Amino acid sequence: MSESLEKKITHLQFIQRESNVKHHSYNEETLAYEYIKQGDMKAVTEGVRIFLSDTVGHLSDAPLRNKQYLFVASTTLATRYAIEGGMDAETAYIASDLFIQRADVAENVSDINSLHKEMLTYYVKQVAAHRRKSVFSKPIIQCMDYIYYHLHESINGEVLAEVTGLNRSYLSTLFRKETGVTISDYIMSRKMEATENMLKHSDYTLTEISEFLNFSSYSYLAKIFREHHKMSPGEYRKLYYGHSDMGDGSNM
Repeated sequence: MSESLEKKITHLQFIQRESNVKHHSYNEETLAYEYIKQGDMKAVTEGVRIFLSDTVGHLSDAPLRNKQYLFVASTTLATRYAIEGGMDAETAYIASDLFIQRADVAENVSDINSLHKEMLTYYVKQVAAHRRKSVFSKPIIQCMDYIYYHLHESINGEVLAEVTGLNRSYLSTLFRKETGVTISDYIMSRKMEATENMLKHSDYTLTEISEFLNFSSYSYLAKIFREHHKMSPGEYRKLYYGHSDMGDGSNM
């Protein structure tokens, strides 16, 4: 540590002691994020209490910027603890990016405070949902991860057997036993989920979506989509385009 930094730290410590100002304790902060890892809604109550208290750090003289900096720090910690709690890492990081982007354009401190509560609620509910799911064996998790990252490719039992190193027949039996669905049905459900997200949150044409997700044709995608949703992809887009699942806590 440089001598100038040490002097600044010592000076601030003196000022804070004289003003009876201090940061919240490490245990207080850890408790709030441990609740996230457990999927416990107490994380929201405790996290908000700390975020609104006088014991948070002073990072900028500008009130809004100070809150934005604190929000980034809190979101970073919440993301890490949510992942430790079992939340899908990629989803957690994407959510973190989106929350921080929203904080970046917030116009006042009140907006940041509301966003902070929303962020904590989102991560707690995601972890809680994960904990309610069955615990899958390593080969099944490998399959799920591979499917998640290769939806734009042709995926089948033979490919997944190579990924896991298991016999194809045995893997198919194991997958159905643990998940309750066949491999092909699981792949299709993930493709439908991706289709929903692209219809809601992108401007890709329906043909582009079908090509990206490796459907043989748009008509086949439309057929499968209608079977799952009782409406066409075009109707779904008209109904939900621009809607965000992170818009408010009630939708999480």
